Amino acid sequence: VQLQASGGRLVQTAGSLRLSCTPSGGTFDRYAMGWFRQPKGQQRDLIAVINWSGVETKYEYSVKGRFIVSRDNAKTTVYLQMNNLKPEDTAVHYCAADIRRPWYRASYYDSESDFGSWGQGTEVTVSS
Repeated sequence: VQLQASGGRLVQTAGSLRLSCTPSGGTFDRYAMGWFRQPKGQQRDLIAVINWSGVETKYEYSVKGRFIVSRDNAKTTVYLQMNNLKPEDTAVHYCAADIRRPWYRASYYDSESDFGSWGQGTEVTVSS
């Protein structure tokens, strides 16, 4: 499975963005998907996970209540709606898929090692 993330751009504090991730080359609707971010010079961290059906989600504490992860299996797209953006959200954002273990719950996922397929990142810059 190959992934393509898009939608990143420069936005002002308190603004909103929607990132999209489109997988190709494999079955999509049975796998959990994750969104990560990597600020410059820092490690890549998991910020949101959605299970295969879209019913279960999980968020990192700093984005909970501001970001919403969703998926449209018919369109084979995963979204990250980012609201009330802050300068500390500035980072390259990546989507990832766990194509090794179908039907897993979102609560299972904690780190990069849980995901086996990655896309190129999309850069989000939040100006103060």
